[in-house]
Amino acid sequence: MVASTDVSTADGVVRGHRGRRVIRWRSIPYAAAPVGALRLRAPQPVEPWTGVRPATEFAYAAMQHRTGAQIGARRYQPTSEDALTLNVTAPVSAGSSPLPVMVFIHGGGYLFGTSALSLYSGAQLAVGGDVIVVSMNYRLGAFGYADFGEFGTEDRPFDSNLGLRDQIAALEWVRTNIAAFGGDPGNVTVFGESAGAHAVLSLLATPSAAGLFHQAIAQSAPADWALSAEDARLIARRCVNALGATPDNASQMLSEAEAIDIHRVFGRAMRNSLRERPGFFAAAPVVDGTLLPQAPIDAIADGNAHRVPLIIGTCNNEGTLFAKFADYSLPTTSDRLRAAVGESAAEARVRAAYPGYPDSMAAIRAGGDFVFWRPSVAVMAGHSKYAPTYAYRYDFAPRALRLAGIGATHATDLMPVFGIADSPFGRALTAAGGRRGLVSVTRQFQDNWLRFAHTGAPLPSWPAYTEDRRSTLIIDAPSRVEHDPQRAKRLAWEGIRIPKLVH
Repeated sequence: MVASTDVSTADGVVRGHRGRRVIRWRSIPYAAAPVGALRLRAPQPVEPWTGVRPATEFAYAAMQHRTGAQIGARRYQPTSEDALTLNVTAPVSAGSSPLPVMVFIHGGGYLFGTSALSLYSGAQLAVGGDVIVVSMNYRLGAFGYADFGEFGTEDRPFDSNLGLRDQIAALEWVRTNIAAFGGDPGNVTVFGESAGAHAVLSLLATPSAAGLFHQAIAQSAPADWALSAEDARLIARRCVNALGATPDNASQMLSEAEAIDIHRVFGRAMRNSLRERPGFFAAAPVVDGTLLPQAPIDAIADGNAHRVPLIIGTCNNEGTLFAKFADYSLPTTSDRLRAAVGESAAEARVRAAYPGYPDSMAAIRAGGDFVFWRPSVAVMAGHSKYAPTYAYRYDFAPRALRLAGIGATHATDLMPVFGIADSPFGRALTAAGGRRGLVSVTRQFQDNWLRFAHTGAPLPSWPAYTEDRRSTLIIDAPSRVEHDPQRAKRLAWEGIRIPKLVH
């Protein structure tokens, strides 16, 4: 185990901060700043430094609206294009053997989020499970998920799938450097939630990510997000037009425009596409035929993904969070869901599978299932043919969340994974009841996640998922195993995919 806060990486020495239980290194660069000539280009190597580089404070979050980088009450992390950094958390007390590594990819719809959020610190996992926890920033929005390749020139090309390329570069940094922090580069688990979970599935489907991780966990993945080349070109053209550029000067405009202007035009294109085609999401990796040969859900179904053990699941009430706070982003009304699915026999099956539909709560549940549960079930079935797969559904909700009408909604399974029960927020959340249950599900999540990171399998009480039994761990207080839960809904969604803009 590393004994010093000063660690020699391939690029130079970094100095972390030793706490009572963990040592933290913050905002270590894993790629060169993607600015100037490197804007909209694949990540490049870091320029090595001399001396000791302080790694005790967070630097920048990726470009986004400031509210997406909120890290406390009226506290916002500054944003910049120069944000390709990662953080390492290691236990102070550990044996001499290299520790398993858990690499977390934050969510936020590929539009917002930061690894500096205190929830993602990983201290409880590191200390309780003898693991090294790594978290990363990656490019978001236009800078990570718009494909401006059509507007590149021989002198100024633009690359595709930059956010995904950043995640690969961070994992390559882990492979090269994590041993110096006490980690085992031969035992890496990549895990993420929401867009971060989709990133995990994208990594599974990316040939060049082979060997960079050995287990994967996807929590609430919108699993069939992926842009066709045609849709990616349409979004890019709309952005370029909104910048006031022409095909002749688009390369120069994209190179020289203020970052905030590129961010804003992509945001408008994103919102307009959601109104035009509910369920379509413009911020996603593009099937470019090179880095990403197939949409992740198709690569997994066809056996072309990396055949590593996978945990995948969703929350029981995925849609309620969006209905309250970001209603436009999911098809959580009957009209938007019909526009997403199309008026067809399939849509009639879906309506029949949700009692009370089109009442608001039934439509909200259907919209959440459409985006998260439906494609995750397809991944469970597809991946289980080729590699060990473990499915879960998170049902637990403290009384306060039930009274608020959102229940076990999107992202609430992050709280037990990272262990917030004893934090001020955790105590406030359970003041009206549910503390014992939160402690129980925290233990279940962490015991399973950590055992998976150490061995490639969760606890023996969690059976593997197979297409014939579809065994699913229902995480609650108490938990149980169900076989083929919500079968009627699963059958109703079969054959339905997320819509495209260009037909």
